[in-house]
Formats: sequence, structure tokens, C-alpha cells
Amino acid sequence: MTIEIPAGVQKVLAQLHKEGYEAYVVGGCVRDCVMGRIPNDWDITTSALPTEVKACFERTIDTGIQHGTVTVRMDGESYEVTTYRIDGKYEDGRHPKEVTFTPSLEEDLKRRDFTINAMAYNDRDGLVDLFDGVSDIKNRKIRCVGVARERFFEDALRMLRALRFSAQLNFDIEEETFLAIKELAQTLEKISAERIQVELVKLITSDHPEKMRDIYESGLSGVFFPEWDDMLLCEQNCLHHCYSVGEHSIKVMELVPADKKMRLAALLHDVGKPLCKKTDEKGRDHFVGHPSLGAKMAREILQRLKFDNATIDDVVRLVRYHDERPELSKRNVRRMMNRVGTEYMEDLFLLKKADTLGQSEFNREEKLAYLDSLNGYYREILESQDAVTVKQLQIDGKDLLELGVQRGPQIGEILDELLKLVMEDPSMNQKDVLLEEARKAMDS
Repeated sequence: MTIEIPAGVQKVLAQLHKEGYEAYVVGGCVRDCVMGRIPNDWDITTSALPTEVKACFERTIDTGIQHGTVTVRMDGESYEVTTYRIDGKYEDGRHPKEVTFTPSLEEDLKRRDFTINAMAYNDRDGLVDLFDGVSDIKNRKIRCVGVARERFFEDALRMLRALRFSAQLNFDIEEETFLAIKELAQTLEKISAERIQVELVKLITSDHPEKMRDIYESGLSGVFFPEWDDMLLCEQNCLHHCYSVGEHSIKVMELVPADKKMRLAALLHDVGKPLCKKTDEKGRDHFVGHPSLGAKMAREILQRLKFDNATIDDVVRLVRYHDERPELSKRNVRRMMNRVGTEYMEDLFLLKKADTLGQSEFNREEKLAYLDSLNGYYREILESQDAVTVKQLQIDGKDLLELGVQRGPQIGEILDELLKLVMEDPSMNQKDVLLEEARKAMDS
């Protein structure tokens, strides 16, 4: 087969060939081309030692020279070129103690994780596929290069990467490979939370977030996300649900946009249910208080996995308010917008609709009609620019100071009271009316 290599990458390969070295594109870019996908980046591997690579090009950067990687700068672009290498002994379940450079492409490909990522290509030699990666692509299989247990013992993160690739490519994991994951799942403890987070996000934002089931079946979630095990095992015996908490959450993930914030909110929106579950005398399950407990748990989980504060705050807010169901009136919706935050409302509606569609069909049409009405009130309030925050009031702290209010907490307290009045009656949001109300508050 022929792979269309970008002109810049071709120039790098050609220069290395001109100087007498072997050079290929390798790894994920080759896999993507074989699958008919467009690669995100192009990795180059060569028989040239790092010092020899540097001698071949005018501009280079020593980005990872101890591991054989040199960045070549050419025509305003950067290209990573890595020397064929053999990894030394893995002592921490993640990194080799040392690497040894080798003139053998085969030795370099043997150290790679999966057969589909262990192919190389150049126009001169064509496709180099020593481990049957093309067959595994045709059969839609994730299979380790060599002995699966050895590959995972070298680098425990590869177990989670296998599941992530399975989700991104919609491939099955080959039996021996999956058995090795189950056997060595506990070794994932050696991997940093940051690295686990990256793989988890890639999995849940793929087209197949249902692969979260395999995270449980493999035993990996027991290491870094035991709450997920509890969710999958928590049945919901009630009219509104027909799935376990975990299966329901998968359905909701499938129904929200495939971005990090929404998929995390969908994954965690019911995380509090297993701890809140109460069964009545008729055998019906109830989950009173699960949104507030779930918000607390979601924060703890996301902090444990080292997510950034902005993502944590956004997801926790959506988890906390996903079950809000105010009685339908503009006043109540204004109050809801104040509690939730106007900037979260659009995402909250997406989550609430997906949550409804992921339940049983009991009262589904009524629930969806309610959401449509709630959304309608929200949009009317936006259009009429009713105040739902202190910033939207026609007076501010400066006006209160001029009125004679002392600096300090009283200013915020008065503004909060004025906002309550305005949310009850938007026509009161006029400067003279609010100043009069502020005077009354000062005198009381």
C-alpha cells in the first residue's frame, strides 16, 4: 500500500536517506493511514544516532535526546525524529531505567505496545508490518506486541491505553490481552493520576463511552475509580429507571456532546446514588439527596484525578443541579438561574434532557414537555433581560456608599435583598425604586 506523507515529513526522511540512514514514519500515523483516517501528527524513526540526526539538519532542538528524540526545525515546522532503541529494565511500571540505541528497526518495533501501533513506512521500502498489525486492523482487534503480560508489566498505563484505543477505534481487545489486563490491573497504582486522567478523558469523549463497562470488567476502575464499580452494581428498582446507575450514566454520556465537561458531568451526575439508596416497604428504591452528595463526591474524584479547578467547578455545578425541577413560573426560573448561574443553563438543559432520555419511558413525554417549558421560560427571561444577578441591578455598591451605607458586608447584604425583590418583580429594577428600597433597608 502507499501512504500519502506530508511534504515536510518527506523532506526529513529524504535528508536522512541521503546521508545514508534508514528512516520511516512510525506508530499512530501509520495506523491511521492504514485505517483511512487523517493522522494528527507524524512520528519519524531512524537508524541515525541523535548526534548524527543533528548533523543532518541546520536547526535542531534537543527535546528528549537522552531517549533518542531530536526535534528538527524546517520551513517553520517541527518534526520529532527518534533513534531506533531498545528499552532497558522497567523498574517503576512506567519508564525504562535506560534506553539503548540500536541499528535494527525490528528491535525498535518489538518494544512498542500494540500491533496496530508497531508499523513503519517509507516510500522506498513500503509498509513494514512485522507483527500483523494490518490483520488486527481488519479484524478490529487490540493486541499486544509479543507477550501481553510483559508489555503491561513494563508500563502499566498501557492497560488503560488498550481500553482507550478500543473506545476510540471501536475495536475489541484480544482475549489474551484482556486477561493480562485483569491479572495486572492492580499495578495501575504505579501510574500518576495525571496520566490516568488523560486516558480516561480520551475514552469518555470518544464515540464509544460505553467502553466504560470494560474499565469495570478489567478491574482497572477498582484501582482509580471505585465509585464507578458501585454505580454499575447499584440497581434502581423504581418506575423512573430501567438500568443500574452505571448503565444509566453510560446512556446519558452517549446523549450529551462529546466534550470533556459534558461527558464528565454525565458520568458523575448520579455518583451519589449508591450511598443514598433507600428501599421502601414495597421494594421501591429512593435516592433522596443524591445531587448534593454527588456534587461533593464528584469534586473529590476529580481532585483525586488531578483535573484543573475550572473543569472541577463546572462539572460539580452541573452534578449539583442536574435534578432541579422548579414549579413552572418565571419567578421560579429566575431563582433557578440565580442559583445555578446563567452561564451553566445551556449545558444543564443538555444534561437534563439526556438524563430524561436515559431513564425508563415512564412519563417520558410529560418530562420532556416540562423541560421544553422550563427552557421556554429561561429564554423569555434572557430576552427581557430580567435581573438574576446583582451585577444586573440598576444600582451598585458605589450608589449605596453615596446613599450613606458604610463600607463592609452591609453593602452586599442590601444588594442581595434588592435582587430578591427584583427577581420577584422585574419592574422594580429601576434606580430610583431600588434607592428607595435601600433607604428602607438602612432604616430597618
